[in-house]
Amino acid sequence: MRKKLWIKLILLLIIPGLLFTVSCAKKTVTSDTGVTQPIEDEDLKAKDAAEKARQEELARQRAIEEERLREEAARREAARNQFLTQDIYFEFDSFAILPEAQDMLSNKAEWLQNNPDVTVTIEGHCDERGTIEYNLALGDRRAESAKAFLVNLGIAESRLNTISYGEERPMDPGNNEDAWAKNRRAHFVIN
Repeated sequence: MRKKLWIKLILLLIIPGLLFTVSCAKKTVTSDTGVTQPIEDEDLKAKDAAEKARQEELARQRAIEEERLREEAARREAARNQFLTQDIYFEFDSFAILPEAQDMLSNKAEWLQNNPDVTVTIEGHCDERGTIEYNLALGDRRAESAKAFLVNLGIAESRLNTISYGEERPMDPGNNEDAWAKNRRAHFVIN
Protein backbone atom coordinates (compact mmCIF):
# COMPACT_ATOMS: atom_id res chain seq x y z
CA MET A 1 0.00 0.00 0.00
CA ARG A 2 2.86 2.20 0.56
CA LYS A 3 3.81 1.80 -2.97
CA LYS A 4 0.42 2.97 -4.11
CA LEU A 5 0.70 6.00 -1.89
CA TRP A 6 4.04 6.95 -3.32
CA ILE A 7 2.77 6.54 -6.87
CA LYS A 8 -0.25 8.71 -6.13
CA LEU A 9 1.93 11.35 -4.47
CA ILE A 10 4.34 11.41 -7.41
CA LEU A 11 1.51 11.60 -9.88
CA LEU A 12 -0.09 14.34 -7.82
CA LEU A 13 3.07 16.43 -7.97
CA ILE A 14 4.23 15.60 -11.50
CA ILE A 15 0.96 16.11 -13.38
CA PRO A 16 0.37 19.67 -12.09
CA GLY A 17 4.03 20.47 -12.77
CA LEU A 18 3.73 19.26 -16.34
CA LEU A 19 0.51 21.16 -16.81
CA PHE A 20 2.14 24.29 -15.44
CA THR A 21 5.10 24.10 -17.82
CA VAL A 22 2.99 23.34 -20.85
CA SER A 23 0.39 25.98 -20.19
CA CYS A 24 2.80 28.86 -19.76
CA ALA A 25 2.31 31.58 -22.30
CA LYS A 26 5.00 31.78 -24.89
CA LYS A 27 6.76 34.98 -25.43
CA THR A 28 6.17 36.43 -28.88
CA VAL A 29 9.28 37.23 -30.82
CA THR A 30 9.28 40.61 -32.45
CA SER A 31 11.41 40.92 -35.51
CA ASP A 32 13.66 43.81 -35.99
CA THR A 33 12.63 45.15 -39.40
CA GLY A 34 15.78 47.15 -39.60
CA VAL A 35 17.84 43.96 -39.91
CA THR A 36 15.56 41.97 -42.23
CA GLN A 37 14.61 44.83 -44.55
CA PRO A 38 18.06 45.11 -46.18
CA ILE A 39 18.15 41.33 -46.61
CA GLU A 40 14.73 41.39 -48.30
CA ASP A 41 15.82 44.30 -50.51
CA GLU A 42 18.94 42.38 -51.54
CA ASP A 43 16.84 39.30 -52.31
CA LEU A 44 14.47 41.38 -54.46
CA LYS A 45 17.38 43.01 -56.26
CA ALA A 46 18.96 39.63 -56.92
CA LYS A 47 15.65 38.23 -58.22
CA ASP A 48 15.13 41.32 -60.42
CA ALA A 49 18.65 41.04 -61.79
CA ALA A 50 18.17 37.34 -62.53
CA GLU A 51 14.84 38.02 -64.25
CA LYS A 52 16.36 40.84 -66.28
CA ALA A 53 19.25 38.59 -67.34
CA ARG A 54 16.79 35.86 -68.32
CA GLN A 55 14.73 38.34 -70.36
CA GLU A 56 17.86 39.65 -72.10
CA GLU A 57 18.94 36.09 -72.93
CA LEU A 58 15.48 35.31 -74.34
CA ALA A 59 15.58 38.51 -76.42
CA ARG A 60 19.04 37.60 -77.73
CA GLN A 61 17.87 34.08 -78.63
CA ARG A 62 14.79 35.51 -80.38
CA ALA A 63 16.99 37.89 -82.38
CA ILE A 64 19.29 35.02 -83.40
CA GLU A 65 16.30 32.88 -84.43
CA GLU A 66 14.73 35.75 -86.41
CA GLU A 67 18.03 36.34 -88.22
CA ARG A 68 18.30 32.63 -89.01
CA LEU A 69 14.74 32.61 -90.37
CA ARG A 70 15.46 35.69 -92.51
CA GLU A 71 18.59 34.06 -93.93
CA GLU A 72 16.71 30.84 -94.59
CA ALA A 73 13.90 32.75 -96.33
CA ALA A 74 16.46 34.63 -98.42
CA ARG A 75 18.12 31.33 -99.42
CA ARG A 76 14.75 29.84 -100.36
CA GLU A 77 13.86 32.93 -102.37
CA ALA A 78 17.23 32.87 -104.14
CA ALA A 79 16.77 29.19 -104.98
CA ARG A 80 13.25 29.90 -106.23
CA ASN A 81 14.46 32.78 -108.39
CA GLN A 82 17.28 30.63 -109.76
CA PHE A 83 14.73 27.94 -110.58
CA LEU A 84 12.59 30.43 -112.48
CA THR A 85 15.34 32.33 -114.27
CA GLN A 86 17.52 29.44 -115.45
CA ASP A 87 16.21 28.32 -118.80
CA ILE A 88 17.67 25.32 -120.55
CA TYR A 89 18.78 25.79 -124.14
CA PHE A 90 18.73 23.52 -127.18
CA GLU A 91 20.67 23.17 -130.39
CA PHE A 92 19.07 24.17 -133.69
CA ASP A 93 16.25 21.83 -134.72
CA SER A 94 16.83 19.59 -131.68
CA PHE A 95 15.10 18.63 -128.46
CA ALA A 96 18.05 16.68 -127.00
CA ILE A 97 19.05 17.73 -123.46
CA LEU A 98 22.61 19.14 -123.50
CA PRO A 99 25.07 18.31 -120.66
CA GLU A 100 24.88 21.83 -119.16
CA ALA A 101 21.09 21.61 -119.34
CA GLN A 102 21.25 18.27 -117.49
CA ASP A 103 23.10 19.97 -114.63
CA MET A 104 20.47 22.71 -114.48
CA LEU A 105 17.66 20.17 -114.58
CA SER A 106 19.32 18.23 -111.74
CA ASN A 107 19.34 21.44 -109.67
CA LYS A 108 15.71 22.06 -110.56
CA ALA A 109 14.81 18.50 -109.55
CA GLU A 110 16.52 18.99 -106.20
CA TRP A 111 14.59 22.23 -105.66
CA LEU A 112 11.33 20.50 -106.60
CA GLN A 113 12.07 17.67 -104.16
CA ASN A 114 12.60 20.25 -101.40
CA ASN A 115 9.30 21.94 -102.34
CA PRO A 116 6.85 19.05 -102.77
CA ASP A 117 3.75 21.25 -102.94
CA VAL A 118 4.93 23.14 -106.05
CA THR A 119 3.67 22.36 -109.53
CA VAL A 120 5.47 23.63 -112.61
CA THR A 121 4.65 24.38 -116.22
CA ILE A 122 7.48 23.82 -118.68
CA GLU A 123 7.22 26.08 -121.71
CA GLY A 124 8.84 24.97 -124.97
CA HIS A 125 10.14 27.77 -127.22
CA CYS A 126 11.77 27.92 -130.67
CA ASP A 127 13.46 30.47 -132.88
CA GLU A 128 11.58 31.97 -135.80
CA ARG A 129 13.01 29.67 -138.45
CA GLY A 130 10.58 27.02 -139.65
CA THR A 131 6.81 26.97 -140.02
CA ILE A 132 4.49 27.84 -137.15
CA GLU A 133 3.22 24.25 -136.96
CA TYR A 134 6.72 22.79 -137.00
CA ASN A 135 7.93 25.18 -134.28
CA LEU A 136 4.89 24.42 -132.10
CA ALA A 137 5.64 20.69 -132.39
CA LEU A 138 9.36 21.23 -131.73
CA GLY A 139 8.57 23.43 -128.69
CA ASP A 140 6.31 20.65 -127.40
CA ARG A 141 9.07 18.04 -127.84
CA ARG A 142 11.52 20.32 -125.99
CA ALA A 143 9.15 20.80 -123.07
CA GLU A 144 8.38 17.07 -122.98
CA SER A 145 12.07 16.11 -123.01
CA ALA A 146 12.72 18.42 -120.02
CA LYS A 147 9.70 16.91 -118.27
CA ALA A 148 10.89 13.33 -118.96
CA PHE A 149 14.34 14.18 -117.58
CA LEU A 150 12.80 15.54 -114.35
CA VAL A 151 10.50 12.52 -114.04
CA ASN A 152 13.55 10.24 -114.39
CA LEU A 153 15.10 12.16 -111.46
CA GLY A 154 12.12 11.30 -109.26
CA ILE A 155 9.73 14.23 -109.71
CA ALA A 156 6.09 13.15 -109.92
CA GLU A 157 4.75 13.53 -113.43
CA SER A 158 1.52 15.02 -112.04
CA ARG A 159 3.50 18.03 -110.79
CA LEU A 160 4.81 18.88 -114.27
CA ASN A 161 2.75 20.38 -117.09
CA THR A 162 4.01 21.28 -120.55
CA ILE A 163 3.01 23.82 -123.15
CA SER A 164 4.54 24.88 -126.44
CA TYR A 165 4.70 28.47 -127.61
CA GLY A 166 6.79 27.71 -130.65
CA GLU A 167 8.15 30.99 -131.97
CA GLU A 168 5.33 33.12 -130.44
CA ARG A 169 7.23 34.42 -127.38
CA PRO A 170 10.83 35.12 -128.31
CA MET A 171 13.24 36.14 -125.57
CA ASP A 172 15.28 38.13 -128.08
CA PRO A 173 13.47 39.52 -131.15
CA GLY A 174 16.70 39.79 -133.18
CA ASN A 175 17.32 38.02 -136.50
CA ASN A 176 20.80 36.62 -135.87
CA GLU A 177 22.31 33.45 -134.40
CA ASP A 178 22.73 34.98 -130.89
CA ALA A 179 19.04 35.89 -130.74
CA TRP A 180 17.95 32.54 -132.15
CA ALA A 181 20.11 30.67 -129.61
CA LYS A 182 18.37 32.54 -126.77
CA ASN A 183 14.95 31.65 -128.17
CA ARG A 184 15.58 27.86 -128.43
CA ARG A 185 14.75 27.12 -124.81
CA ALA A 186 12.54 25.51 -122.21
CA HIS A 187 11.31 27.98 -119.61
CA PHE A 188 9.91 27.02 -116.16
CA VAL A 189 6.93 28.69 -114.49
CA ILE A 190 5.66 27.92 -111.00
CA ASN A 191 1.89 27.46 -110.97
